Amino acid sequence: MHCISLPSSHLLLHSPAKTTLKLACHVSPRMFFNDSATNNNSGSTNGFSLIKNVSKLLWGASLPPGILISTVRTAWTSTWQIMMSQLAPSDPSGAYTRPFSKFRLNPTAATTKLHLYVGLPCPWAHRTLIVRALKGLEEAVPVSVAGHGLDGSWEFKDVPDKDNDILVPTMDRVNRCRNLKEVYRLRKGGYDGRATVPMLWDVEKKEVVCNESYDIIEFFNSGLNELAQHPGLDLSPVELKEEIEEWNRVIYPNVNNGVYRCGFAQSQEAYDVAVSGLFSTLDRIDDHLGSSRYLCGDRLTLADICLFTTLIRFDLVYNVLFKCTKKKLFEYTNLHAYMRDIYQIPKVAATCNFLEIMDGYYRMLFPLNPGSIRPVMPSVSEHEFLSRPSKRESMSSVGKRVQHVL
Repeated sequence: MHCISLPSSHLLLHSPAKTTLKLACHVSPRMFFNDSATNNNSGSTNGFSLIKNVSKLLWGASLPPGILISTVRTAWTSTWQIMMSQLAPSDPSGAYTRPFSKFRLNPTAATTKLHLYVGLPCPWAHRTLIVRALKGLEEAVPVSVAGHGLDGSWEFKDVPDKDNDILVPTMDRVNRCRNLKEVYRLRKGGYDGRATVPMLWDVEKKEVVCNESYDIIEFFNSGLNELAQHPGLDLSPVELKEEIEEWNRVIYPNVNNGVYRCGFAQSQEAYDVAVSGLFSTLDRIDDHLGSSRYLCGDRLTLADICLFTTLIRFDLVYNVLFKCTKKKLFEYTNLHAYMRDIYQIPKVAATCNFLEIMDGYYRMLFPLNPGSIRPVMPSVSEHEFLSRPSKRESMSSVGKRVQHVL
């Protein structure tokens, strides 16, 4: 699982359909009325004022004629379908089908000089940051954090870290590339496919080691213990592997990918199926967590990490933008407390940059939010609220096991 960069894990996809992008760029009305509008705010204001004046002259206070509305609607629907076909490939029913990861992990082929590339909005990349932090691999596996570019690609930029409390976008700290696509092209033989995050890079061989998130977190959990500051922390113990896999088989299609299947559905039928599966699964998990601190009992596992990165984005993004509106996560008593419990584990909160997450979805997923307006952050998603005691440690026979290991 991974995020890709728009023009087509957002979510941000590289698309070869450049003509589609040109079409999207040419719909700005100010280009037709005022060339200076592209250079200053007053020009933009004058351009839109002219549009309003022309509209009043033609139609007065009434709506535009029905034929204009239907024509614009038809044109927008066609354009939307073109963009969505690149952003979110679908099957004949209109259901979103996530592309497979191109580069799978071969641990024996990797050197110990590794570099991690991530994007903060992406939940798949987020899981690698959390496992890296919990295992204490920050020095062993340095990270470059890509931000969202104006064209939807993952690009590198130097953002001042004012308080050092959370991760922010950075420059490419190892290859000095401008964007992630350039990094992929550095590999032997080049690469012109989708530039996805997370991506693990072999610094010595200049090669992509892996861009499949679950491969990476399993590798971070057990494959680099000789370099980890917390080698004793095992997020996938042998005795729980089968249970972890069972939870992943439920959570991945219905929750992790389920929210995308809701947001990227291209038919009512596809949306109805996806949203039903999502909320029935959340109901089931909430009920389970009423008597279990974590998914697999007392111990935090990789299954919890994978669920957490979707839950932390739920009220911020998915509830609104992806039409997952049946319930807010806050309405699930056990799930929300469980999410806060994990958020409060040392180092986890530092991986959660909420403004970057919201910008990555609301401002870059143009087909879903053409106005690029970022809504106000829900109060239940603010750090102060998430830091309230979850009281879930009382459910565990080992208390704050993870915190003690760290």
